[in-house]
Amino acid sequence: MRLYPAFFRAAFSWMDAERAHRIGFQLIRAAHRCGAGAVLRRLTRPHQSLATQALGLSFPSPFGLAAGFDKEGHGIEALADLGFGAVEIGTITGSAQPGNAQPRLFRLIEDRAVINRMGFNNDGAAAVAPRIAAARRGLAARYGAQRPVIGINIGKTKVVELDDATEDYLKSTRLLASSADYLVVNVSSPNTPGLRLLQSVDTLRPLLQAVGETADSVAGRHVPLLVKIAPDLSDEDIDDVARLAQELRLDGIIATNTTISRDGLASDSAKVAACGGGGLSGAPLKQRSLEVLRRLRTAVGHDVVLVSVGGVETAGDVQQRLDAGATLVQGYTAFLYEGPFWASRINRGLAKRRR
Repeated sequence: MRLYPAFFRAAFSWMDAERAHRIGFQLIRAAHRCGAGAVLRRLTRPHQSLATQALGLSFPSPFGLAAGFDKEGHGIEALADLGFGAVEIGTITGSAQPGNAQPRLFRLIEDRAVINRMGFNNDGAAAVAPRIAAARRGLAARYGAQRPVIGINIGKTKVVELDDATEDYLKSTRLLASSADYLVVNVSSPNTPGLRLLQSVDTLRPLLQAVGETADSVAGRHVPLLVKIAPDLSDEDIDDVARLAQELRLDGIIATNTTISRDGLASDSAKVAACGGGGLSGAPLKQRSLEVLRRLRTAVGHDVVLVSVGGVETAGDVQQRLDAGATLVQGYTAFLYEGPFWASRINRGLAKRRR
């Protein structure tokens, strides 16, 4: 299984990053379709000791796949075959949009990092909703009550003005809430102009209230609601978000999204500059993501579920986040470098620590 890093260097490292991602994802989906998923599930299913109760849900493992890998719900069941305790889909917008011009995804291999300015490219909520509903049925049939959890991450359509953002989020909510185990409001991507302005508490409060009320009404049940924040927030802004989460009785906070910082990178500065703008993810986020997690846990006590993401690569990283106060942990960028057995390897490491 550890042959994958060598395979990555030979097969993917020289290839356009977005094309490599597309090919890799197609191979994962093909394995599921041809019946290999049944074998994978036996090999990768998390040990029962990893079962985690959070958000009123049962997660087979505290470790899940962050939003961004499957933006449109094409491969939920295939990704679940690999051992993730949850698969978060998106970011999905109210209307379909192509995203930003290519190239828009870049690897910094020396840093085990990625820069992206994808721009929420997706088919739109109306097209994605039936895919997620079908995946829920498929997972329930295969796993029963212990199925992997499906999160849905929603964002603002690029052409929608900030003043109309709430209604745009509600459009997605009405279409997707019924299929969501939990719903995430993404206001922290750096790749949609002005989006991060919605992280201001005065703007965020009515947005979260409206989305939460609409989601519960549409689904006929409580849909756990989380907000995803940026690592670039000041400590004071993080404290404000924590107070807002408690005020609104928000179910959780996901910390953190990508960063616009380029500090401390090992990659050649000219190469980094050539990538241009966008959000940086991967190993360089590790320290800041951990700092934000610890600050949030101190601020909210045990009232709010915290999902930690950013720079997570190993079982040790996941355990460190759990020890620092995370209820759940997500990863994404290391998946590109470590390959399809990454989640299974992390789950085995976690189970071994617990034994």
